[in-house]
Amino acid sequence: MSWDATPVPVGESRWDFPPPENWSNDDLVAAGADLEPATLVRAYRSGLFPMGIGRTNRQLGWWSPAARGVLPLDALRVTRSMRQSARRYTVSIDTCFGEVIRACASPTREGVWITRQFIEAYEELHRLGWAHSVETRNAEGHLVGGLYGVRIGAFFAGESMFHIQRDASKVALMHLVSKMRAAGMTLLDVQWTTPHLESLGVVEVPRSEYLELLGCAVGKSRPARET
Repeated sequence: MSWDATPVPVGESRWDFPPPENWSNDDLVAAGADLEPATLVRAYRSGLFPMGIGRTNRQLGWWSPAARGVLPLDALRVTRSMRQSARRYTVSIDTCFGEVIRACASPTREGVWITRQFIEAYEELHRLGWAHSVETRNAEGHLVGGLYGVRIGAFFAGESMFHIQRDASKVALMHLVSKMRAAGMTLLDVQWTTPHLESLGVVEVPRSEYLELLGCAVGKSRPARET
């Protein structure tokens, strides 16, 4: 489903997440539940995202970092190199979600947590219009970078990104920020900060502040279309 389409309603999740006032100071807030569309949408609206626990990733965890990484949409640092790279690439949205998430899940990447179950869950979320991908292609038309995440109203949760050619993921991020600003969106969540993300303009905000920003952003949700 396209970026501008209204997402399909997912109904109510059968799982209840603990309210924020009961969360500990740890990044891991809860464990268990499932990756059904209703569960995922409820989690993102609540300020949580799913990721496996430990090296085996066998147990499903729900995370809300005490210090959350966000990219202010007016603060993306676009270097000269990124601008030059952008002229060499073609960028699109939602043309090959499955390819993008599988590239992000490549076993050759260090610390990969995106399992087959995650791929299947987010492909379904994409089919319903909640998850989106941004794709970067080179002059030959080959996919060389991209990212994917979840959109709810004025909020976008960036899940993962990849590149196999220079600056390809950064160019995808540039395009995402441009699309978000054009759509009047307000919050781009990147989960945790890293030195690389900080170099692009990502900042840390306390969990309490993040939840306030999130509440305002998801409150601007487009109405889900009727089935």
